[in-house]
Amino acid sequence: MDELEAKLEYRFHDRALLLTALSHSSYANENKGAGFMSNERLEFLGDSVLGQVVASHLYLSCPKMPEGQMTRLRAELVCETSLYEVAKLLNLGKFIKLGRGEEHTGGRARESILADAVEALIAALYLDGGLAVAKSFIDKYILSKLPAMETRPISDYKTALQEYVQRKTGQILSYELLTEEGPDHNKSFTMQVSLNGKPIGEGNGHTKKEAEQCAAKNGIEEISK
Repeated sequence: MDELEAKLEYRFHDRALLLTALSHSSYANENKGAGFMSNERLEFLGDSVLGQVVASHLYLSCPKMPEGQMTRLRAELVCETSLYEVAKLLNLGKFIKLGRGEEHTGGRARESILADAVEALIAALYLDGGLAVAKSFIDKYILSKLPAMETRPISDYKTALQEYVQRKTGQILSYELLTEEGPDHNKSFTMQVSLNGKPIGEGNGHTKKEAEQCAAKNGIEEISK
């Protein structure tokens, strides 16, 4: 606890919150009699706090940025890969409590487990110290990536959408060609993207790839509402 708090530059008033943030469901299930809770509820709250702070920052600090670009940047900042990078910086895998099965199958280094723990940690900071404390953490470890992201071209919405939905396990994206019109030299395609079988966006383009990118962009905007 002391080592992690030193990394965070924050000392918890209620260390039980920090302990819960670090407790994977596999560990909680194996220690029910000891009263351990998993970090899943904290993860749920942390996801909302993170989304709010990032969205507010983009809106207030980038007054001329169009909605589509803000949506894409938010998706990249809060995606599983981004949070996994934060976990690695903090060496969070060292502190997570896992069940024996997860421990033996490499759970301590698993991207999804570490990313979820970061969201749970954000919630723990929020509950223990308030929004200012959680925001300080988000500013330092997540929003600090924004300048580099802003210089990248806004072209790969498919990757951004994939990273966004991968924050939760078991999410399946699929693309389907709806229409193909026009002569060979001037084709127009309409693609539809679905999440777990439910349509979330459509897009048009002169190539299938272009239409997929447009559909992914609209999909991001739809699920970010």
